[in-house]
Amino acid sequence: MKQLVQHLGSLPDSQQDVLASILLEELEGEMRWDGSFEKSQDTLSSLAQQALADHEKHLTVSGGFTQV
Repeated sequence: MKQLVQHLGSLPDSQQDVLASILLEELEGEMRWDGSFEKSQDTLSSLAQQALADHEKHLTVSGGFTQV
């Protein structure tokens, strides 16, 4: 990390600004994804339980998404 910061510090301000913008955007996206994933756990668990119940009742068919 220190090497990265040193390297970034040696770049012109305009390049530092561009890279900082890219990194901040990426970090914000990761934080949004983490929040969305965390909020969806109950729904995903419920859907998985329903899928298993349907499978046990032989209400599912074998195949991939291309065969739906």
